[in-house]
Amino acid sequence: MIEKSETIQDAAPLDRYESHAKGELELNVGGRGATQRRLRNYQVTMIGFCSGIGTGLFVGTGSAYAKAGPAGLLLAYILVGAVLWCVMQSIAELATVFPTAGSFPHWATRFIDPSVGFSLAISYGYCYTIAIASETSAAAVIVEYWSDITPAVVITISLVLILAINLMSVRFYGETEVIGGAIKVLCFLGLVIVSIVITAGGGPNGETIGFRFWHNPGPWVDYDGITGSTGHFLGFVSSFVNASFSFIGVECVVITAAESVDPHRAIPKAARRVTYRIGFFYILGALLIGLIVNPTNSALTSGDDNANSSPFVIAIKEAGITALPSIVNACILVAAWSAGNSYCWVGSRMILAMTTDHQLPQIFGRCDKRGVPYVAVITAWLFGPLAYLSLGSGGASQAFTWLLNLSTVAGLIAWATLCFCYIRFFAAMKKQGVSRDTLPWKAPFQPYAAWFGFIGSTIITLVAGFDVFLKGHWSTSDFVASYIGIPIFIVPIICWKLWFRTKYLRAHEIDLWSGRLQDGEIMPHKNPRNTWYGRFFDWLM
Repeated sequence: MIEKSETIQDAAPLDRYESHAKGELELNVGGRGATQRRLRNYQVTMIGFCSGIGTGLFVGTGSAYAKAGPAGLLLAYILVGAVLWCVMQSIAELATVFPTAGSFPHWATRFIDPSVGFSLAISYGYCYTIAIASETSAAAVIVEYWSDITPAVVITISLVLILAINLMSVRFYGETEVIGGAIKVLCFLGLVIVSIVITAGGGPNGETIGFRFWHNPGPWVDYDGITGSTGHFLGFVSSFVNASFSFIGVECVVITAAESVDPHRAIPKAARRVTYRIGFFYILGALLIGLIVNPTNSALTSGDDNANSSPFVIAIKEAGITALPSIVNACILVAAWSAGNSYCWVGSRMILAMTTDHQLPQIFGRCDKRGVPYVAVITAWLFGPLAYLSLGSGGASQAFTWLLNLSTVAGLIAWATLCFCYIRFFAAMKKQGVSRDTLPWKAPFQPYAAWFGFIGSTIITLVAGFDVFLKGHWSTSDFVASYIGIPIFIVPIICWKLWFRTKYLRAHEIDLWSGRLQDGEIMPHKNPRNTWYGRFFDWLM
């Protein structure tokens, strides 16, 4: 393993790296897969900065804002952001120590119980593979903003592009994420500037808004007609749940550790940058939405999944700006397509992780000469054509909705499980007398951050379907949709334990050594920080 004090220049020569890349390291031991380290640091950073930014940020915030009001939305994003920050710090430290294929299921297998790793791979993998269909379906709806082209055509084009990109080298996938991420960042920067101009009265209508909507109708909204503090609190809880779903996906950057050329440096940087990302994209976005749009605006809950339901576009239209809505809709389309592309990649790595822990036949872990797990990619992609169900009526459309509902809490369950993985890792380090000073990177505030992330994620999971428990709101289908993810996670654990008789791992039994980076495994490269432009680019990316 390369210690923290070593630099990239101290690493072994390139020929040693190439021998590792050709598979001389023992596979399926310590979570090792046959993928290759081709993702550059700037690609990992951009994936970390922009992963998960999709239609949820640009469009989904509208319905949450309508239910919670300016203060409720802002507070919800701050609290969920705190939970996510704790999750990210925990799993980033694990990734620098154990940059394994797929990461998440292997950690659960390694630090908790093989049955938990098996179940996590199923639930988290399903969450992302079914999301391929969700995002391609959303892309078809977004295109309807301009054209009445048959949605099936848009879905087909999206699916073909997603498969083609994921079957190429992971470095090419990284470049597509950089381009897509740059578009999303530039779009949001533009929306920030436009929002400030609108609230200051710089729009064509010349109307100054300021904090008007914080005063009338007020910082809080009565949830579903329930007045007083109870209604305000329920509105906040509703937005709290919605915000958590918007944040899910940020953790995906950690999965790149197994294919990063320098995970010891790239992953900690991505973990640190998540602080800025939470503050800039989500908290600042929530604040601006509370300034530019009235929470009682009916367009927020119109049900459209394109720019028409975006709170930013609603404000732009009301300010009299005509050209920007189409530009924003184009950015939302890029966000949806980029998310679908990313979800296929994540789903394939979950399948790969199951092969490294011998939970799936080894054929699913087969890679080509570029280290692309093509069987896993195709398997994950096969969930994408389920998007065609959304085009049907009656039973087909309802079936698609149910498939999506089954995955809604899988990401939150994964957050809680991964934090518990870190808690077990921390306990094993302490029990076995291994100092954290020997690690490539130490996350701050541990193990308290992991405990906060674990408890916070668990609470959000349990309150996800709170609405059905309100008087007069009971719906069996909504209850099942909100909580079916919990038994879907628990049942495979029970089945695996009964069949294989696995046991909960004690701290002294946990393997702290296999799967770590070996000397020469990191490709040596020139340090970009030796020049002024290199230092600037390193700071930026």
